Amino acid sequence: MTSEITLFVNPTAGRGRGAHAAQPAASALRDAGFSVRTVLGEDADDALRRAREAVAAGTGALIAVGGDGLMSLALQAVAGTATPLGVVAVGTGNDFARTLGLPVRDPAAAGRLAARALREGGLREIDLGRVGERWFGTVLASGFDSRVNDRGNRMRFVGGRFKYDLAILAELAAFRPIPYRLRFDGGEPVETEATLIAVGNGTTYGGGMRICAGAKTDDGLFDVTVVGPCTRATLLKVFPRVYRGTHLDHPAVTVHRVSSIELAAAGITAYADGEPMGPLPLTATCVPGAVRVLTGG
Repeated sequence: MTSEITLFVNPTAGRGRGAHAAQPAASALRDAGFSVRTVLGEDADDALRRAREAVAAGTGALIAVGGDGLMSLALQAVAGTATPLGVVAVGTGNDFARTLGLPVRDPAAAGRLAARALREGGLREIDLGRVGERWFGTVLASGFDSRVNDRGNRMRFVGGRFKYDLAILAELAAFRPIPYRLRFDGGEPVETEATLIAVGNGTTYGGGMRICAGAKTDDGLFDVTVVGPCTRATLLKVFPRVYRGTHLDHPAVTVHRVSSIELAAAGITAYADGEPMGPLPLTATCVPGAVRVLTGG
C-alpha cells in the first residue's frame, strides 16, 4: 500500500469545523509516517471528480473530513474499489461514524485511528445501499421524514436544528398517511398506507435517531422500518422514542429484513445519508462488502 494518503475535506462542514479538523487529522497521519495530500473542490461535482482521480491514481486511502454529506461523496468515489475509506466526522449529524462506532468531532483521535488501521490492517468490509449509480451508507428516508427535509431545505430565514424543528411542526399540521406500493426482494407488490418508510443499511439518521436500530452493516440485508398510518397525537408520542430505538416495539411499527426494496409513492422525494436521491419510485439494493472502512479492528 502506498504511503500517500488523501484527505478529502469539506471546509464548511459543521459550521466551519471541517477546515479546523483537517490539520489535526493530517498531523496524526504524518506523525505515523504517511504522506498527506488534501483534496478540496469548488463544488460537490468538482470535489467528487478530484476524489475519484485520487482513487484512480492509487492513493493508499481516502480520508473524508466533514459531515454525512461529504461521507456520501466519498462513498461514490471508493465504493466497489480496493481503496480504504477513513472517517473524520466533524459535521452536524455524523450518522455514518455513529453507526460504525467511530470518533465523532474528535479529529485527532479519528486521524490516529485511521493511521493505526493503515499500519495494522484494521479494515472492515461493510455493505452499502445502491439506488441506480448512487451509493448510501446509513438510511434512505421516505415519507414524513423526507417531507420534513424538503420543507427544511426551503427555509432560508432560519438555520441549524431549529429549522428542522419548525419543519416538523409545519409537516405535522399538514400530515396525512401516504399510500405506498412496495415490493420486497422482487416478490409480489404490497399496497399499504404509512407515515414513513426508512430503509436502513445503518442504524441512525438525523444526528442519532435510531430509526433502524437493529440494522447491521455487514449482514447483506436492509432493515426496513415501516411506520404505519397513525394520528398526529400518536406520532408525537412515538417520535421521541426514535432516539432510543424503542419505537420498534410500538404496534404501528413493523420491520422487514430484505436485500432489495422497490418503493413507489406519489409526491415523495427520497433522501439517503441526508442527501436527496430523487423522487419515488426507486429500487434500493443492499450490496455486501461494497466498501472497506478504516475502523482500527
